[in-house]
Amino acid sequence: MPQRHLPARPAAPSSLADTVAHTIRQQLIHGELRAGQHLSEAQLSQQLDISRNTLREVFRILIKEGLLHHAPNRGVSVVVPSIADIIDIYRVRRLIECQSLEKAWPLHPAHKQMQRAVEDGQQASQARDWRAVGTANMAFHAAIVALADSERLSAMFEHLAAELRLAFGLLDDPEYLHAPYVDHNARLLQLFMEGQTGAAARELEGYLVQSERMVLAVYARQVA
Repeated sequence: MPQRHLPARPAAPSSLADTVAHTIRQQLIHGELRAGQHLSEAQLSQQLDISRNTLREVFRILIKEGLLHHAPNRGVSVVVPSIADIIDIYRVRRLIECQSLEKAWPLHPAHKQMQRAVEDGQQASQARDWRAVGTANMAFHAAIVALADSERLSAMFEHLAAELRLAFGLLDDPEYLHAPYVDHNARLLQLFMEGQTGAAARELEGYLVQSERMVLAVYARQVA
């Protein structure tokens, strides 16, 4: 009988600054902060109920990760991903996600996260809430990475997802970007649950190539 595994999760934050940094990453992944947005130290420290010293430590963490940027006399703002960043993000995604999907046991507990994300995406699509569709899509791919049972990979994907969502947020047509992947995710889940993990991985690779081309084409026009 295949060995049962627990879904991998990012390592538990070890300090208040780590906890708040995780919160801000999730805001990025959910599309609540936009690329180029200035972050008010006073407003954010009050919103998060933390001291300014703690917030500055959080900023240092996220600046080191490449999610925030500090400019002299202008303060801290959310980064604007470059085309090179997007190409690199998708390269890493193909390496991580396709292997995770191909090697996983179809009854791995993370499949429940995949199912929930597909359902959330379908409901959001029906409501034409495209930001919520994008959030469900990020959750679906995080669940694919969780199939690998690696805290390091899951933590890495959290960073990648935050950067990718920033790029998505620069595009003016979220429906064009996100709508096709509602059905794609359902198809991947079906193949995976049927035990066709190799076929699912190959379809995922093509899916990611298509997504990268779409994002780059639209993104290049937006930032030109």
